[in-house]
Amino acid sequence: MKNKDTHPTDAVELRKQAEALAEQNAAQSPEHFESLSPEATKLTLHELWVHQIELEMQNEELRRAQEELDVARVRYFDLYDVAPVGYVTISGQGLFLEANLTAASLLGIERGALVMKPVWQFILKEDQHIYYQHLKELFETGTPQACELRMVKKDGTIFWTQMEATLAKDTTNAPVCRFVLIDITERKMAEEKVRKSEEQFREVLENSQDASYKRNLQTDTYDY
Repeated sequence: MKNKDTHPTDAVELRKQAEALAEQNAAQSPEHFESLSPEATKLTLHELWVHQIELEMQNEELRRAQEELDVARVRYFDLYDVAPVGYVTISGQGLFLEANLTAASLLGIERGALVMKPVWQFILKEDQHIYYQHLKELFETGTPQACELRMVKKDGTIFWTQMEATLAKDTTNAPVCRFVLIDITERKMAEEKVRKSEEQFREVLENSQDASYKRNLQTDTYDY
């Protein structure tokens, strides 16, 4: 309701200012409108008509520009906010400056509450050295970095993430980090499952070979 009341008031005030300026310009002019010849009047009306058309064309351009801006905003939301990976911007001091919705969801916190919080708070203590080394090399070399580490949601849930970082500049030309966060928990669980299966297989195989070797000793034969 407040916006609806404000726009008409602004329009009225703008009209008053325009009329005041018009009267001022007319008073300062060497010729007043009353003394204009028919030819001068026609010329003035023609110029006003052309100016009105120009304004209408400019308004149409502004309308199209606004429509394109709206489309770009929707596309930005699709590409950035609801992307399948987390996007975050981190300051040189290691604070969250910006995050998309996916990143906030990964960390189990509202996006607004994430801003200005230190990144290390969301990294498992045992893996924080990986993050710091990752960040150190990024700032020293400027070369994109990638690593895998365990992060912690706000509720304490631990998950694996692949962290990819590049160096950039903010609007004040200060260095910032652009991070991509990819949840790789399922992949890590599958890898761990395979590792345990391989260990169990080796144990079974070694036990089987030991048993076979002992039987062969009893019969004075060897089985390789």
